[in-house]
Amino acid sequence: MSFQKYTLKDIAKALNLSTSTVSRALRDSYEISEETKKKVLSYAQKINFQVNPIARSLKERRSNTIGVIVSEISNNFFSQVIEGIESVAYDRNYQVVITQSHENNKREKLLVEHLFKRSIDGLLMTLSAESNETEYLEDLVKSGFPLVFFDRVPETFDAHKVIADNKKGGVEAVEYLVRKGCRRIAHITGNHNLSTNRERLDGFKKGLKANGFPFEEESVRYCPHGGADAGEMERAVQELESYGYDGIFISGDRLTTGYLQALNRLGGLENKKHRIVGFTNSKVFEIFNPPIAAIKQPAIEMGEKAAKLLIAQIEAKYPMEEYETIMLPIEMASK
Repeated sequence: MSFQKYTLKDIAKALNLSTSTVSRALRDSYEISEETKKKVLSYAQKINFQVNPIARSLKERRSNTIGVIVSEISNNFFSQVIEGIESVAYDRNYQVVITQSHENNKREKLLVEHLFKRSIDGLLMTLSAESNETEYLEDLVKSGFPLVFFDRVPETFDAHKVIADNKKGGVEAVEYLVRKGCRRIAHITGNHNLSTNRERLDGFKKGLKANGFPFEEESVRYCPHGGADAGEMERAVQELESYGYDGIFISGDRLTTGYLQALNRLGGLENKKHRIVGFTNSKVFEIFNPPIAAIKQPAIEMGEKAAKLLIAQIEAKYPMEEYETIMLPIEMASK
């Protein structure tokens, strides 16, 4: 392998092209013919030419860095989303800075400010459970800064978004439980601020109606801390006992884990006779008997789609004036 340092001028001289043509060809510009691009790329590979990333970032005013904000990296779903983001970023020569809001609105806002000051090229984020002040994010979007929301998204203003079909997930959860013979179906959900929880609750109601069951308020319990507060979840489990449910739909990964932990502490796990459906990407629940049915989101694909949409904004010659919402299908996994 040659360690000699070549420049754009060296390639231009060798191929009898202008330096600007070589530069555009290496950037895959639409202004350059495919034949010329192949010629330049072939020669660049032959001499092991490497673009100086610092020089390029200064010239293009880009850092080739994107920021990511999730609630918790330990959440199985978000770790898979990050995997998708990083795979696309790596292929496109972008570095990724990953941060966690820990469901705190104040921390989330500070993270956005911190990442922006670090001169990231764009931001991928999912809202925290406490996100009730999003005006600053709306201002950021309107300023033209590349920003894509995924999973938990704002609904008060237009922006680029990548989401799963949460409402359909709620419907399919009810339909599965009805097929298994359940007639008293309960629902545990998280903070009502989050779009995902509202959409899944809407799907739950729609599923009940479609199958001839009335919606009853006492069948739903809210856990604003998303399963992280043991006492909160135990109270929800105890309060639902009087409802006499034989099937339950749980709105998230952490909520499903929290529910099972609470059930175990209260002594009801061993005698569990009801059916459970969780909106979760974890495979752990397959070991239960009967296994816990799971509504899975295409988490890796969500990360990939979000990253591609963000990079398209970053590299666009002109600001993208029309906002795009990508909705991905969910998958019902049961044995």
